[in-house]
Amino acid sequence: MIRYPYVLLDADNTLFDFDTGNRNAFRAVCETQDIPDTDENFALYETCNNAMWAAFDRGECTKDFIVIERFRIFLNKLGLRRDPAVCNQVHLTTLGKSKLLLPHAEEVCRTLSRQCKLYIVTNAVAAVQKSRLAGSGVAPYIEEAFISEDAGASKPSKAYFNYVFGKVPALTTQNCLLVGDSLSSDIQGANNAGLPCCWFNRKGYAHPEGLRIDYEIADLRQLYNIIGVV
Repeated sequence: MIRYPYVLLDADNTLFDFDTGNRNAFRAVCETQDIPDTDENFALYETCNNAMWAAFDRGECTKDFIVIERFRIFLNKLGLRRDPAVCNQVHLTTLGKSKLLLPHAEEVCRTLSRQCKLYIVTNAVAAVQKSRLAGSGVAPYIEEAFISEDAGASKPSKAYFNYVFGKVPALTTQNCLLVGDSLSSDIQGANNAGLPCCWFNRKGYAHPEGLRIDYEIADLRQLYNIIGVV
């Protein structure tokens, strides 16, 4: 018996290999903007980028702001005079072309879609998300992608999930499962909205305190037993 006939799937680092795509996008920025492409510089960029996205998750700034600001801070720390808006455009364009999927993502989406309705829930930049999804291996199995820019709210806010529920009237807090890798947006969002959730913890991070995690997996194929797909 299907336990969760509706499945809400995060995109980055849940279905798509965002880490590889992100590294390739940074490399493109370095090549086009004459910035040394070193592991140290990438680590510095990631520090700036992660800090800005954490602020976004807390509702402190807009997406349009952070995607430019992350490069402005990064460039300032390196003492380089480059246009952060240009850096961002190169990064997003390159990232939008990356359709790399994580192991078993296509197989799992194909299998689940035979008995479940699958939806993507994401805070990713709309242009990047739509470009990656189109023609990707998982595209045929996804009913719809709910992008925060279109929703007017973002994970982990309850308002974002209210938007999703408004778009799929059959959804209830009992018949759907949210699957994602991010504790701050996916799992916290599920907690805020009262949804069952599954933490995709493929890197084996320590279990956090203060969050309800109904299920935890390291391999997407573990969803079969959780959802009840045979």
